[in-house]
Amino acid sequence: MTQRPGRITARAVRLEAAATQSAPALVLRPWQPADAPALVELHRNDARNDALSRWTSSAVHDEADAARWIREQQQGWETGLRYGFAVVEYQNGGPGGQLTGRVVLKNVTPGTSSAEVGYWIAAQARGRGIAPRALQALTDWAFATFPDDAAFPDDAAFPDDSTFPHAAAPAHAALTRLELLHQIDNTASCRVAQKCRYALAARLPAAPPSYPLAGHVHVRTRDH
Repeated sequence: MTQRPGRITARAVRLEAAATQSAPALVLRPWQPADAPALVELHRNDARNDALSRWTSSAVHDEADAARWIREQQQGWETGLRYGFAVVEYQNGGPGGQLTGRVVLKNVTPGTSSAEVGYWIAAQARGRGIAPRALQALTDWAFATFPDDAAFPDDAAFPDDSTFPHAAAPAHAALTRLELLHQIDNTASCRVAQKCRYALAARLPAAPPSYPLAGHVHVRTRDH
């Protein structure tokens, strides 16, 4: 089918992961400026036990840093090359919800059928199955949003709203392959990948200083 222009509006995207017997439901939504205080608190909590800094290069020390980081996530939507989501946990269907981490679809390059996924979950939210449920929701959305026929929705399906970014979608190929990369000593990410059917496909050599240790590449294909 011939590709046609369209756009993916952040306001129109809201992903959900059902509650389990031991954990509340999750909502995945694009980042908003109002998330800045909660984002700072997540980073501060993780910095106390060095949890987040081991796996991410993001530096969020105060609300100014958080605001800049959130704007970068919004710019990803605007360019159509990166789609970042806040992961919010809702207790018993109550209002508001608690920010627990993030997931992202990135390196979405025009003419390329593969992209990369990533995530991090706050230290205090781990052990409740948030990472695999959030990653599975993102995976399903990615394959559904960039389908085999690579058809994009009409602009009319996504009303304009200045509060939310939208992507003027380039001529993307259908996504058929998603990759998840992690440092080799991050065994928790290996387990998350396996739960979401991302098979171990390759081992990457260390590349200091950015990548001081070897890594794993896990792959999920559309027909897997």
